[in-house]
Amino acid sequence: MMELSKEGDGMTVKEVSRIAGISVRTLHYYDEIGLLRPETVTGAGYRVYGEKELVRLQQILFFRELGFQLKEIKNIMENPSFDEKEALLKQRDLLQLKRERLLGLVRLIDKTLKGERNMSFQEFDRSWIEKAREEYAREAGKRWGGTEAYRQSEAKTAGYRKDDWARIDAGMDRLFRRFAEAMAFSPEEEAAQGLVREWQQYITQNYYECTGGILAGLGELYRSDERYAKNIERYGEGLAEFMSKAIAYYCK
Repeated sequence: MMELSKEGDGMTVKEVSRIAGISVRTLHYYDEIGLLRPETVTGAGYRVYGEKELVRLQQILFFRELGFQLKEIKNIMENPSFDEKEALLKQRDLLQLKRERLLGLVRLIDKTLKGERNMSFQEFDRSWIEKAREEYAREAGKRWGGTEAYRQSEAKTAGYRKDDWARIDAGMDRLFRRFAEAMAFSPEEEAAQGLVREWQQYITQNYYECTGGILAGLGELYRSDERYAKNIERYGEGLAEFMSKAIAYYCK
């Protein structure tokens, strides 16, 4: 990973634009649609990107290189079952297919330069790569993408803009902080149970109808998936386990 130093411990949008070879305007658009948000925004309004955001950007660019649309990329990467290592392995397979196609085109050019005129066009065929790409897109959303919750979330968030995401993120931040304060009590007490109700309502309001079954699954995910746990633990050590227990009790 490149050194981060120009703006605190991060990189400015111009620096990210330069090293990634994409425009500042593109990065602003990624932020606007919620695909790639900066780690922080300074008081002067400058976007600053940390290592986590650069890793996500690299994933996005791998997908873009393979022909995925931004909507597809967002759906895949926001899928609760998204696995970064698995994604990289799949991307590697698809890039190897793309490489084989390009090598076939190079060989065809070499033959043509040598005077061979067999009029072959199979090397231009992209259908097999497209088929592999589409299959991966289906696989990536298989565990969650076919659910009614996914369809509701996709429909509701499609029209969200930057201000909407900022409002939602701020609301989530407040709820996580209140959950951290409730750790002074038992997860079965009303201090925590009331917050679980609010959390369920918040998800329903902003994403999809969070049924008892879905809520129970999320509670288990917070405890068992280190990616979720790591994010939640920023608000307090042991918070992921606390939320998981509070949700499990609530869902009884």
